[in-house]
Order: sequence, then structure tokens, then C-alpha cells
Amino acid sequence: MKSLESLIQFGKERGASDLHLEAGQPAVFRVRGELVRVGEPFLGEDLEDMARAQIGRRWDEFLNQLSADLSKTISGVRCRFNIFYTVRGLSFAIRLLSSFRGSIRDCNLHPDLKKLVQRDTGLLIISGPTGSGKSTTLAALIEELNSSEQQHILTIEKPIEYYYPSRQSFIRQREIPRHSPSFEQAIIDSMREDPDVLVIGEIREPEVMRLTLNAAETGHLVLATMHSSTCAEAISRLCMSFPAEMQPSIRNQIADCLIGVVCQRLHYHPQLQLRIPALEIMTASTSVKSSIRSGNFSQLISCMQTGGDDGMFTFERYRNWIDQKKDWVKPAQATPLQDVSEESTQSGPPKPKASTKAATGTKSERIEIQTADDDLERLAKQIAGDED
Repeated sequence: MKSLESLIQFGKERGASDLHLEAGQPAVFRVRGELVRVGEPFLGEDLEDMARAQIGRRWDEFLNQLSADLSKTISGVRCRFNIFYTVRGLSFAIRLLSSFRGSIRDCNLHPDLKKLVQRDTGLLIISGPTGSGKSTTLAALIEELNSSEQQHILTIEKPIEYYYPSRQSFIRQREIPRHSPSFEQAIIDSMREDPDVLVIGEIREPEVMRLTLNAAETGHLVLATMHSSTCAEAISRLCMSFPAEMQPSIRNQIADCLIGVVCQRLHYHPQLQLRIPALEIMTASTSVKSSIRSGNFSQLISCMQTGGDDGMFTFERYRNWIDQKKDWVKPAQATPLQDVSEESTQSGPPKPKASTKAATGTKSERIEIQTADDDLERLAKQIAGDED
């Protein structure tokens, strides 16, 4: 059987962003956005052994819920797991996360994004479809604050994807459900924990959205992510999640506290051999706030088209900036970020440590996509031949 460690190492070496495993199927890697099948099909019992090893003492909980979210560092790669069942049996969806200090420059993002986190209060939403790099952009914004501001930053995530060593700022990270039973409870708790900046990993449920808006209205800078394909859709989804009778007051709340919305997509740049982020950026201008209050969400598109002076970008305008950009940062040039904690590998509350000094082991490099196309048959033979 191919071990999970060797599969992840293999994926890292080939520049994969994701690894999918399912009973009766070979390993499937996503490389440059394309799916590549490698090796022999996995047996269900082998995947169950892998799942038990990763889930540990939460196995009974997994059998009740039939899915589990967790994050770990394996073979030097920070990984986000979703383990679940399909018609074929156990399945893994594993995101191979880059391990680097994700500044805005390192992530090849527009420098004006820094302005969005220079406010003391308000709500900034990072949106986009699954796999579009929302978490990386959020990490870059947190690192910008961490390296330049003296703030108390509190993150609420499920699971924790990146660990942040406190630099200028003081950062605390909480994972659902290990450190709090729910996002709702963690947000309520956070109001008594003196944060300057509150980071909410994902807002889906109406109650989480309501508490997020309340936090943004009560003197906190709130950064949150959600799924949407455009900025206008993000605002529409936020409002439409509430009952019709509540929507006028919710629209007013959003208009009052909104800083902006960033919607992100990833595109492969063949000349650079990089996957680069393409953004749509909507800031809370007077016209945007007016459109939100009136519920005229379709008008937000024209607000962005005419809002260049307010720091807004349509995808087309952002593409023009990409075409003119020259100082691209390649993965090997990005600044490494130390993996300062392995707490998420524990099944219970973190144990006190004798020293808080960060480990200084070998630095991990960000996943780099190779320029040469690999022969799939050779890859299949290589991965199938590397037996435990």
C-alpha cells in the first residue's frame, strides 16, 4: 500500500494543489488545475486504516457525522483534510497548502489590498469559489497586519490552515470544534476576549452572519470568507440568507459596516508557469452603500465599473493590471513561514509547553509547479512501485 506520507510528498514534488483518494480508485492529483490519475486503485480497508490514523480519538464522532475536517502537517506539507463517505466507500479530499509567509507581494496580489485592512472597524469579505485561494489571500492580509500593526488578532477557523507566529501583533487561533463547539459560540465568546481584529474562517449560517455583522458594528475589524462567484453575489447571498422581514434591516447593517468585498479566481499563466489570482474588488463607496440599502444588487456591477477612483476593480480591469505587472514573485522567492505549532494534530485541548520559543527546523518551501510536463505512464509506474 502507498502511504499517505509518500503520496503527499509525491504531490508536493509534482506541484499538486489537491490529492483525492477513494476506495476502488487510483490516487487523483490536481496539477495546474487538471486532474491526473496515478497508480493502482486503493482498497477500502487501506483507506480506513489511513482515516483512523488521521482522525484518532474522534473516530466515533466521525462515524456519527460521516465526515471530518482537520488539518495537519505531513511530510513537511501543511494539509487540510476532508474525510467522508461516497457510494464507493471512504474518500479523502486533501488540500496541499503552501507553507510560506504570505505577504501581499509574495502572493502576487494588488498592493491596494493593504488599504482594506487599515481600518479600525468594519467588515471585509473575501469570497470566491472553492479552490480559488481565499484562504491564502486571507492569510496574506493577516500577515500584513501582523508585520506592521500592534493588534490583538483572534481567528476562528474550521480547521486551522495556517499558523501565525506573533510578530508586531498578538495572534490567538481557535479551531472549531476543538476549542469551541460552534462558530456562533466562538464569536459570542470573542466579544469578551478583547480582540482588535476578528477573523472568521467561513460564514454560512444566518446566525453566524448576524453575529459577524454585530461584531463589525461594535468596534472591531472583521475579516471573513464566504463562497460566491462575484462581489455582488456575495452581498446578495448575505442578505438573502435571512427571512424577508429581516432583510431591510440586514441591508442597512451591511451598508453601515462594510469596508469592501474581494472576489477571487485562480488562473494559470502559461508564460510564467504560475497560478495567479485574478480579483474583483468592491469598496464601500456611497453608490455601493445606496445600492445595498435599496436591495438593488444588480446595480453593484455598474458601481464597480465606474468606481476606479474609489479603488474598485472589475475582473477585466484587474486583468489589465496583471498584463502590465512585471515584478512577479516565483514560489521559491517567497519568504518561508515557520510552522510554529502542531496543536491541530492533537485530539484534545492543547497541552502547556515548557517553552514558547518557536521551532527552528528546516523551512518548508511553497509548492512549485514544474515547467516540464511529466509522462503520466512513468508517473504511474513510479508511484505504484514505491511500496511501504
